Amino acid sequence: MSYDLVVWDGDLPIDDRQAASVYNELFERYLESDDVVVPPAPRITAYVEALVAQYPDDTRSCVWASPPVIDEASGPIVYLLMSYARAEEVSAYAAVLAHEHGLTCFDPQGESLRP
Repeated sequence: MSYDLVVWDGDLPIDDRQAASVYNELFERYLESDDVVVPPAPRITAYVEALVAQYPDDTRSCVWASPPVIDEASGPIVYLLMSYARAEEVSAYAAVLAHEHGLTCFDPQGESLRP
């Protein structure tokens, strides 16, 4: 079981509804198809590097449900799959780090922005 967060580069949505719409568009365009391979955008790469510096994504780690994290990134978006046991701690850090990097953090389960 995992807890998922999505982080993307782009204008900050004005509310949860707009964020859900942007998320759906980005997911469909960049993550849904295995046929389209788009390298992660530089800001997403920098974010993932900072994230895994704090929470390594090696196979011994119990943090990530789908390591390596960078493999879940495409273009301006990264889909973070965290082990449920560490989700509260890691998701809070991931959200703060996204804000520090000027990125949007969204909870697709709750369909809400993460402050």
